[in-house]
Amino acid sequence: MKRISSLLLLLAALLTTPGYAQPKTDATFTNPLLPAGADPWSIYHDGYYYYTHTTGNNITLWKTKSLSQLKTVPSKVVWTPPTTGPNSREIWAPELHRLNGKWYLYYAADAGTNQTHRLWVLENSSADPLQGTWTDKGQIKDPTNKWAIDGSVFEHQKQLYFVWSGWEGDANGRQNIFLAKMKNPWTIEGERVRVSTPTFGWEKNGDLNNPQDPAHVDVNEGPEVLRHGNKLYLIYSASGCWTDFYSLGMLTADASSDLLQASSWTKSPQPIFQQDAANKVYAPGHNSFFKSPDGQQDWILYHANDEPGQGCGRFRSPRAQPFTWNPDGTPNFGKPVAPGQPLARPSGE
Repeated sequence: MKRISSLLLLLAALLTTPGYAQPKTDATFTNPLLPAGADPWSIYHDGYYYYTHTTGNNITLWKTKSLSQLKTVPSKVVWTPPTTGPNSREIWAPELHRLNGKWYLYYAADAGTNQTHRLWVLENSSADPLQGTWTDKGQIKDPTNKWAIDGSVFEHQKQLYFVWSGWEGDANGRQNIFLAKMKNPWTIEGERVRVSTPTFGWEKNGDLNNPQDPAHVDVNEGPEVLRHGNKLYLIYSASGCWTDFYSLGMLTADASSDLLQASSWTKSPQPIFQQDAANKVYAPGHNSFFKSPDGQQDWILYHANDEPGQGCGRFRSPRAQPFTWNPDGTPNFGKPVAPGQPLARPSGE
């Protein structure tokens, strides 16, 4: 025992000696957070971030105290789709939400053809979403039951809302942003309202060269709501993800307005986040937001490509960077940070 105590005292002395090289955690990180992963999403709960992105064939979750260190964290497949049926293929853009003391996973899926894409939700009453059982709560649909992807939920003034990207009718050609009230986390209540449709040129880059698709598609998708002051900002992705011009647009509404009135939402005339060839970042989009662990910083989480022409496939990778607020209260995302450029880790990590 004496020998062990002596060794411990010697080690303690070395660690406190000036000039001794003590190991320390790297204060920076670099993008991308993972080698691949489109449509990144995270939520912070009880000291942990839960992260997910599109895998295409299942829903996978990561759990970490440090999103910047995502590469070091193991992942777990928490749900695998049925082998056949309306939600068996093309599992896209999952989002994890904590509502009324339970976990909910929202995702888009189809039966094997794009025309059948709809939105679905799973429920889990476990304290940890990587544990417990995920129960299928079925399809989320408004009375029209049209093509739908990229579903998200948010609560405002004690009312739950569902927002998504969808078609007006049954033919592909234009994706709009729709909004509706919810009766509970798995049920839309009332009619959908179209709050955004592609109108500006930067929202209409969407030529296709596939005989199975229309010649051109205008796109608004990936809606996410960001609150600041007395405003709600609906950040969405514009133009086809298969183009390098995929970017972020913004709608603004007063917090006191009727969100289900399309006139309550004002669209910004220019994209607020877009490709930067000098930094080798192309098609940045389909974002979400998170706070640093200490709650002091705002961060945007998004996917992008490293080279032009890489499209909507496996080259898209998740990235994160801090953002600030303009004097008028609007978010300022700046330019996409170059891959490999050191960034200070989120404060509190």
